Amino acid sequence: MRRLLLFSASVLISFLSLNTTSRAQTQSDEEKAWMEYMTPGAIHQMIAKSDGEWSFDMTMWMKPDAPPTTSTGTTVNKMILGGRYQESIHKSTFMGMPFEGHGLLAYDNAKKIFQSSWVDNMGTGIMNTEGTWDDATKSITFTGKSVDPMTGKDMDIKEIFKIVDDNHHVMEMYMVNDGKEFKTMELKFTRKN
Repeated sequence: MRRLLLFSASVLISFLSLNTTSRAQTQSDEEKAWMEYMTPGAIHQMIAKSDGEWSFDMTMWMKPDAPPTTSTGTTVNKMILGGRYQESIHKSTFMGMPFEGHGLLAYDNAKKIFQSSWVDNMGTGIMNTEGTWDDATKSITFTGKSVDPMTGKDMDIKEIFKIVDDNHHVMEMYMVNDGKEFKTMELKFTRKN
């Protein structure tokens, strides 16, 4: 009986020791994963290079065959929350009315994708897109959905953001109309400072 008791105690101690090591290993892995997820990296530093004041020339097309309208405006980019996200505030005039839009750009370390959200004073919804970086063209192609105010239904959108150089960027937006993709907007950004 004494041998059985000693054997049982030995097995229990070994199990508890193994279980504690396993839990410590799991906790360590979880902490490491969270640290990697929350720590800004090289891509966040790349995004931060766009911080500052910019001017832009905007061209818009309401329909594929419609003549374009043009305007100018300003953008201020600023990294927030410890360099994890870039907040952008855009101001312009659209159809004779003041226009203001706010964007938030992120790079998700876990998913390895860019994420963008957009709100402005010409609507009441939030536009969300996701995209990937193409090093060959120095651009991010975002895709997502935006509401069509005429139908109240979502429509597919695509946005291409290209870094021409440190002082010049271009953004093109495309929508799908009757099953065909067409360019609705182009913004050419020039750094002011």
